[in-house]
Amino acid sequence: MNSINLETIKKAKERIKEFVRNTPLIHSEYLSQICNGNIFLKLENLQPTNSFKVRGAFNRLLQLSPEERRNGVVTASSGNHAQGVALAAENLKISAKIVVPINISMAKLKKIKKYDVNIIQEGDFDTIEKKAREVSHKENLTYISPYNDIEVIMGQGTIALEVLEELTKVNSLIVPIGGGGLISGVALAAKTLDPDIEIIGVQTRGASTMYKSWKAGKIVYTKEFQTIAEGLLGGLELGAKTFELIMEYVDRIILVEEDSVRSAISLLWKKEGQIVEGAGATTVACILEEKEKFAQKNVVAIISGGNIENSLFTEIIKKF
Repeated sequence: MNSINLETIKKAKERIKEFVRNTPLIHSEYLSQICNGNIFLKLENLQPTNSFKVRGAFNRLLQLSPEERRNGVVTASSGNHAQGVALAAENLKISAKIVVPINISMAKLKKIKKYDVNIIQEGDFDTIEKKAREVSHKENLTYISPYNDIEVIMGQGTIALEVLEELTKVNSLIVPIGGGGLISGVALAAKTLDPDIEIIGVQTRGASTMYKSWKAGKIVYTKEFQTIAEGLLGGLELGAKTFELIMEYVDRIILVEEDSVRSAISLLWKKEGQIVEGAGATTVACILEEKEKFAQKNVVAIISGGNIENSLFTEIIKKF
């Protein structure tokens, strides 16, 4: 396994470029006005699976050995990583098993079922990683972690390279956090290119394991609970590589309120024409809650995904 640095993330960008989209970075007039700054949205909801997860999945699967390809892979995911692995496996003709929780979003489960993969649905967000590792050991399949894998982290870090190719100066970069695969790769790449960039992570109270671990300075067990940002659920493995990178490169992590996330989902549709899931909208929720902190700054919010139940989306945009 490679060590992670700016050069290996650049190699990942070259490796995956034919499989993923260099997503749009758009200027939000509305958010810029309410903050008196310049707010940009990195639209990873426009990836082939409507989520950034394809980046890490392709980077990891493209580096499997011939034997690992023949044996196949297994992963655990609440939805978006599962789709990324499923798409990569299908493209690369690798068999895949996906462990998902019982209470997975039906919108995400429906999308996973479009691919030729074996779905194992059992347990909750906190137990599916353990189940997937058991399957990996029993059946000699390569386990593809949603976050705790250097190659996956490198793939996600390619987002920062795209952002900084388009913007000469970024003051703050706001990133959702679940297990930390996205923010750890993005933060390392961004801080290496410009140490002055402020990296802000966002979670909700329901999915706050990384926040509480970051505050404690060590990985701590947190009982997570249902949240509009369900894509952030799942806890952390002990020894997670992402935690070490976050402690080194992330400036602060905040918790946003559920209604702020709902407001952000509605705003992104009504003002920007973007369908965004709860996890993806947390970064805009951060902007709504901390408007004054982004005045006179160039701010990039990563919109990480757009897989949301139609009924929930309709309910939110009617109410907020």
